Amino acid sequence: MDTTYVQTIWQVMDELHNADQLEKALSSCLDILRDATGSNQGSIWMLDTQSERVIALIESNTADTIGESAALGEGVAGEVVLTSEARNYNSSEAGRVRLAGADGPVITDESILAVPIRTPQHTLGCMILSGKETGDYTDDDARLCENCCAILALDIDDKGFEFRPFEDRQPVVTVRDVIKEFQNGEEIRQVLKGVNLDVFPGELMVVLGESGCGKSTLLNIIGGMDKMTSGKLLVEGKDMSDPSEDELTRYRREYVGFIFQSYNLMPNLSAYENIEFIGEIADDPMDSGEALKMVGLEDKADHLPSALSGGQMQRVSIARALVKKPKIILADEPTAALDYDTSVKVLSVIEEIVREQKTTVLMVTHNPEIAKMANRVIKLRDGKISSARVNLHPHKAADLVW
Repeated sequence: MDTTYVQTIWQVMDELHNADQLEKALSSCLDILRDATGSNQGSIWMLDTQSERVIALIESNTADTIGESAALGEGVAGEVVLTSEARNYNSSEAGRVRLAGADGPVITDESILAVPIRTPQHTLGCMILSGKETGDYTDDDARLCENCCAILALDIDDKGFEFRPFEDRQPVVTVRDVIKEFQNGEEIRQVLKGVNLDVFPGELMVVLGESGCGKSTLLNIIGGMDKMTSGKLLVEGKDMSDPSEDELTRYRREYVGFIFQSYNLMPNLSAYENIEFIGEIADDPMDSGEALKMVGLEDKADHLPSALSGGQMQRVSIARALVKKPKIILADEPTAALDYDTSVKVLSVIEEIVREQKTTVLMVTHNPEIAKMANRVIKLRDGKISSARVNLHPHKAADLVW
C-alpha cells in the first residue's frame, strides 16, 4: 500500500482524535488532503437538514465561498450531496463549473474533485478540491479523499453535531479584491493582496495572523481610517470604496466603534467624560452611565485613566465604542497589553456585547486561542486570506486557556 496514502489516513485520524473543536479538526483535515493531493484550494460544505441546503463552512487558501449555500442538486456541492457520488472534472472538461446555486462561485479551467462526506446511512456534506498542481486528479486521489471523508463523516456522526450555521442574511460589510500598497521611497510594498470578505450582522469574527500580515490594515480600511489602493468596500450595500469627507466622517461617527490596543483614552478626562465626549457627537447615543454599567465600571465613573488598571482602561474604551450604538465594532488586538485574567474579563465583555446587544464585532489578534470564541475565524497570511472556517459551537471567553 502506498506510504503517502497510509500516512495521510493516519494524519486525518490523529487530527480528529486530538482536536478540541470539530471545526478546527475539519479545517486541519482539509489542509492535510490539500497537501496530499497537491491542490491549490479546497472547501468543506455541510448539509443543513432543516433547510435542505449545503453550506460552505470551511475553506483553505481561498475566501470566496464561506457562507455560500446551494439547494440539493444545485451546482457541484448540491449534486454531490444529493447523489452521494464523487465528481471528478479534469482541466480540459471543467470549463466553468459552478460550485453552488445559480449565483454561486465558479471555478474555471482547473481540475476539480468533489467527494461526499458520508456514513453508511447518511450524506452529511462534501469536500471540494481544485487546482491540482501536477495535472488532473487521479483515481488514487479520489480513493484517498473518499476514505478520509468517510472517516470525517463517522467522527461528525459520533459527536452528534448538527449544522445550523446561517440564517438568510445580507452582509453588514463586504470587501472585494482589496489591495493596499505603501510606498517607501522608490519601493512599493503590497500589504493586502486581493482580500475578499463578508461580515454578517450579529457575529463575532476573529481575524488571525502574525505581525505584518495585514490584519490591522484590513481593519483600518473597513473602519474608514485608511484608504485602499484598489478594490471595493460595501457597507449595507452602499459603496464606501472612495467616500467623500462628509460621508467618511458620518460613517466613522455613527456606524463604527473602535477598540484599540493602546486604549487611546484622554488622560485629563474621567472615565465617564471619556465616554460622554464620544456620545455627544453621535446622533442617538445611549446614556454614558449605562455604557459604563455594561462594562462593570459604574463605580469608576469619576476616576481618571491614570487611576485605572490596564483592563479597566480597556473596558472604558469598550464602553466608549458602545455609547454611540454602532452597527459594527472593530477591535485591534484588544488584549495584547493585558495579562491572562484581565484579558478574559475584557473578552467576556465583548462576548456579552455580541450576545446581548447583537452588535457585530470584528476582532484582529495573533492569539489562536481567542479564535475559539468566534462565530467565524479568518486567517491572513502575507496579505491574503489563507483559510476561513465557521465555529458552530464557540467557546465561552471564561473557558479559554493560554
